[in-house]
Amino acid sequence: MLFKQQAWLRQKLLVLGSLAVGSLLYLVARVGSLDRLQPICPIEGRFGARSQAEFPLRALQFKRGLLHEFRKGNTSKDQVSLHDLVQQLPKAIIIGVRKGGTRALLEMLNLHPAVVKASQEIHFFDNDENYAKGIEWYRKKMPFSYPQQITIEKSPAYFITEEVPERIYKMNSSIKLLIIVREPTTRAISDYTQVLEGKERKNKTYYKFEKLAIDPNTCEVNTKYKAVRTSIYTKHLERWLKYFPIEQFHVVDGDRLITEPLPELQLVEKFLNLPPRISQYNLYFNATRGFYCLRFNIIFNKCLAGSKGRIHPEVDPSVITKLRKFFHPFNQKFYQITGRTLNWP
Repeated sequence: MLFKQQAWLRQKLLVLGSLAVGSLLYLVARVGSLDRLQPICPIEGRFGARSQAEFPLRALQFKRGLLHEFRKGNTSKDQVSLHDLVQQLPKAIIIGVRKGGTRALLEMLNLHPAVVKASQEIHFFDNDENYAKGIEWYRKKMPFSYPQQITIEKSPAYFITEEVPERIYKMNSSIKLLIIVREPTTRAISDYTQVLEGKERKNKTYYKFEKLAIDPNTCEVNTKYKAVRTSIYTKHLERWLKYFPIEQFHVVDGDRLITEPLPELQLVEKFLNLPPRISQYNLYFNATRGFYCLRFNIIFNKCLAGSKGRIHPEVDPSVITKLRKFFHPFNQKFYQITGRTLNWP
């Protein structure tokens, strides 16, 4: 009996010893691999006394793992603070426009080691119920980041919602505001296509685009149709200019971001006073998807969701012509206000 107990105890100790050695070897290998994969990026510019501090390009992946452990109860707030991670209010917001490429822009900016993105649309400033929860509720919706990084969120409903400019101004009157736009008629059709797909998933019928975009009584453009109203960019921008100077806005060409993303991203880096870090290496064209995908390093690549780049329905050419003629004077005014001329028909 004693012999059996001793044999069982030896077996138990052997298993525990193997687990301990295995865990140690895994940690050593993991740290070594992370060191090899972490290019160091100096952050320059306007981030205060610690602006010359260096942090790893893959810091955000580590941060996400740490936050996951924290939520599971496997780590403490003290351990989080040891890594200098904080939840910061955004220093820049992508305020719109819907179907202009806001998700693509956010994901591409996240390639920069100084940028941390909020993964979900927060809808704080455009939702009365969320706004009533207060600024600390909003802050806690932000991702953990290093103090010298910029947190960015995107909620495209911000651009067209009347109360939003004043609410954002009250939070931070010097915040940077990003607007990504596409050719207005194309954007309106894309807007329609997304709604149509949602209806079809629920086996519901929906009007053709032509019926919604053109008033059947007057045969003129239907400005009551939300997809049309959203594409009148200058009308919405004028409301924002009551609170913010034009210098705090940057217009991103959403059409060019699809076909030639790097120059657009470099302009945003400059606007945000970030050192240039995004390169052609980080962007590669996926012929199957027909879009550029993102390369963070030799291991981690990412493409946008399959719902991006929906095929638009065919629209009556006369309706497209009528819409483009309608949007033309608004486009000219938008160019004049923003100082950026886009190649729209």
